[in-house]
Amino acid sequence: MRQNIVQKSRLCQFHTNLSSPDSFNGWSNKSVVTEFILLGLSSSRELQLFLFFIFSVFYGAAVLGNSLIILTVITDSRLHSPMYFLLSNLSFIDVCQATFATPKMISDFLSERKTITFKGCMSQIFFLHVFGGSEMVLLVAMAYDRYIAICKPLHYMTIMSRRACTVLVGVSWAIGILHSASHLVFTIDLPFCGPNKVDNFFCDLPLVIKLACLDTYVLEILVLTNSGLLSLICFLLLLISYTIILATVHRQASGRTSRALSTLSAHITVVVLFFGPLIFIYIWPFESFTIDKFISVFFTVFTPLLNPMIYTLRNKDVKEAMKKLRNQHVGSKEAC
Repeated sequence: MRQNIVQKSRLCQFHTNLSSPDSFNGWSNKSVVTEFILLGLSSSRELQLFLFFIFSVFYGAAVLGNSLIILTVITDSRLHSPMYFLLSNLSFIDVCQATFATPKMISDFLSERKTITFKGCMSQIFFLHVFGGSEMVLLVAMAYDRYIAICKPLHYMTIMSRRACTVLVGVSWAIGILHSASHLVFTIDLPFCGPNKVDNFFCDLPLVIKLACLDTYVLEILVLTNSGLLSLICFLLLLISYTIILATVHRQASGRTSRALSTLSAHITVVVLFFGPLIFIYIWPFESFTIDKFISVFFTVFTPLLNPMIYTLRNKDVKEAMKKLRNQHVGSKEAC
């Protein structure tokens, strides 16, 4: 008799848990998973040691190169113009983009167990979309700057004032934060109750969502729509801007055409390198291909490194300013 009462009590408790507002399809809304296992780029110990050296060099070069651009723009008065103000902010975003996951990946190459806490995983997702969204909008702002400089040169300094540039940078960060928050607001409360292996070197949102203990099809569509819509709008604005700019340049004199094209070539190259990987991501969304890891590495490591190389190698003013900064540094050492 007593045993039957105990069994009935447990059964009632089970049904209460299922009908609780904190449960979803029988799973508690509180995540059981406290950490995720990152499978990384390779399971080979020898290859991991090789990648540790390679990515350490690339990460150091990306941070150093972008930091040098920021320092050069700040210290050289000749570069105190709207274009270089936006360029220095792009370099700052690139430093952040390279830092949110790459140091963790580098340290994991030397670890047997590659784990990240639940909060750390959510932080990576948040910062990835903040920096990615901000950079997309900032590239549009840089295209707008070139449009005003080439199509309306007499009104350039009036339109692209310091205040206008600050507003453009502020808007790019605001859109990046809102874009990321819209992803995180539903991801952080998903019930993670079992699988915790992420097949990448950082917490990629589509891969993390798939680990939730519920049907994630609708969520995947929402993520794809959100990110895809922002990417598509920015890409179309860039396409329209550069089409108008190139058409204007084509009608101008050959001397100005050559100078304008040399300036535009760096911008267009960066846009292609940034949006190229995104095209592959949205062509094959939420699928696990080897190319996905390559695109992740390209986006987080190589793009922040290539941007300063492109702008310094193709920009005479920046190269001269860097030489001047180097000479001043060498001169101060000799004086000491």
